[in-house]
Amino acid sequence: MKKTLQKIYLALILILLYAPILTLVVLSFNASKTRSKWGGFTGEWYVALFQNESIMNALYTTLIIAFLSALFATILGTMAAIGLQATKKKLRSVFLTIANIPMLNAEIVTGISLMLLFLAFRMTLGFTTILLAHITFNIPYVMLSVLPKLKQTDIHTYEAAQDLGASPLYAFFKVVFPDILPGVLSGFLMAFTMSLDDFIITHFTKGPGVDTLSTKIYSEVRKGIKPEMYALSTLMFVTVLFLLVLINTAPPKKLTKEERQKQRKAVRISRTIFRKVVPAMLVIVIVAGGFFYNSKQNFANGSNRVIVYNWGEYLDPEAITMFEEETGIDVVYEEYETNEIMYPKVESGAIAYDVICPSDYMIQRMIDNDLLAKINFDNIPNIKNIGQTYMEQSRQFDANNEYSVPYCWGTVGILYNKKMVKEPIESWSVLWDEDYKDSILMQDSVRDAFGVTLKYLGYSLNSTDRDELYEAQELLIEQKPLVQAYVIDQVRDKMINNEAAIGVIYSGEAIYCQQENPDLEYVIPKEGSNIWIDSWVIPKNAQHKENAEKFINFLCRPDIALMNFEFITYSTPNTAARELIEDPAIRNSRIAFPDASELEGCETFKFLGDKNDRIYNELWRQVKSK
Repeated sequence: MKKTLQKIYLALILILLYAPILTLVVLSFNASKTRSKWGGFTGEWYVALFQNESIMNALYTTLIIAFLSALFATILGTMAAIGLQATKKKLRSVFLTIANIPMLNAEIVTGISLMLLFLAFRMTLGFTTILLAHITFNIPYVMLSVLPKLKQTDIHTYEAAQDLGASPLYAFFKVVFPDILPGVLSGFLMAFTMSLDDFIITHFTKGPGVDTLSTKIYSEVRKGIKPEMYALSTLMFVTVLFLLVLINTAPPKKLTKEERQKQRKAVRISRTIFRKVVPAMLVIVIVAGGFFYNSKQNFANGSNRVIVYNWGEYLDPEAITMFEEETGIDVVYEEYETNEIMYPKVESGAIAYDVICPSDYMIQRMIDNDLLAKINFDNIPNIKNIGQTYMEQSRQFDANNEYSVPYCWGTVGILYNKKMVKEPIESWSVLWDEDYKDSILMQDSVRDAFGVTLKYLGYSLNSTDRDELYEAQELLIEQKPLVQAYVIDQVRDKMINNEAAIGVIYSGEAIYCQQENPDLEYVIPKEGSNIWIDSWVIPKNAQHKENAEKFINFLCRPDIALMNFEFITYSTPNTAARELIEDPAIRNSRIAFPDASELEGCETFKFLGDKNDRIYNELWRQVKSK
């Protein structure tokens, strides 16, 4: 019985360890993009992986940074360890304590500190700052590996070599270095591994257009993982597994004298290859591949590019390619998930973005805080294609239409599964219905969450009344046990895959979801909702303002606006593009283009001032922490 229980226990442990990996492997061969159904066996995601420039770029950037940071950290760490070994014991103890602080410190503290240091020296965040940050936090790990080996070396041998006429440098490499080489190699491998795996420090020190695998995977998770990432993870797992099996399963064998001599010869050849040929090839592959995939981001002519900061999956990649081909201007593209994530990065001035696409109330805030430049509309003749209705609506946050160009608009409503709810939904009240516990999706956005609740209570979604806000907070806290998840872009996958019955969603997302799952229905609740508009703006510190205006003008072209509408399915304010929509069901969709009667009670978010923003954020933080 005892042995049986032990086997059961071991089996459970193995299942817990490897079931997620097995699931990931299976999904990498699933022809369907959705996780909830099997679409047949396919290898297309592995082909797509190596054709996906952004993922391959992240892979090569990761390898380059890991290799270079480990190399420099090993050199500097080894020199530091040798210097410490030569100092007096008390002084050595003090320096070791200082050197160990980065290892004991929380990574987020190190990351923020390095970011502030780079900004203090007016360095542009990017590849160089990531590399410097990785070298910095890797050095202590190298020192930790080398110092024990230095303690084991015999100083008298080194002195004897000098007595025999060897120079200090020659004596070091011939006497000391061979003894500490295992520690140096161990330090290099540790530094390489730490750099390869790092996310937090990289996140705070990276700039636009530069991603490592960790930051790329994080951004993908925020908006729904693509199947290519399953393929990449599977390849990484299989590679590690193969090496482990190769190392640990070689059967012992008794060798003859002749076989032992052959083995020694093979070992010598292998050592030569691994010490000289493999490192050289590794450097060539990483540097050459990295140069190819990073050339556009890191080596482009600084005056002939435009740095774009946009919502996730909010622009057809083909449109970027067309713009680059037609203008010769390189596009450095970066994505964000919420207005609240975007704003601090722009306000800090850490990165000089050229074009950004915020929402209405955030544009007002940026104007009030003098963060935006006035647009020269002489460079944007295609502004004529934007409907006058939307230009007038923009005056609510851009009084004179000087700072923004409308890009997309829509409403916030409820998307529900007709097969999973009891009756058609008309009111926000369903979000507090206990019959749908663990089947409700809420937007992970402070203004959207409070806006929904305030409208349900009969208040303005721009309320600054403390009593009304506290009442809304209490309702959100009361609702929290019913919520399956607070999401952004993930709401699409969950609703399409029937993982939830009800979701608060943007109208453009609802159109896409209905195309994938006909059981879904979208409604603007009777209490009213938010009607929003996202627009292109140019930050005041933009370094390529004319290129930014060319980019905006290009996106206002009817054929390009139509391309983007079909890609993101959000309503376009470009009336010329709407006329080009071939499908009358889409052209006249009440979700994409609702009539005035359906928008009664809808409001546009307004900037409520920094003080009220802090109040909203604090109340939302309290809701999320309950």
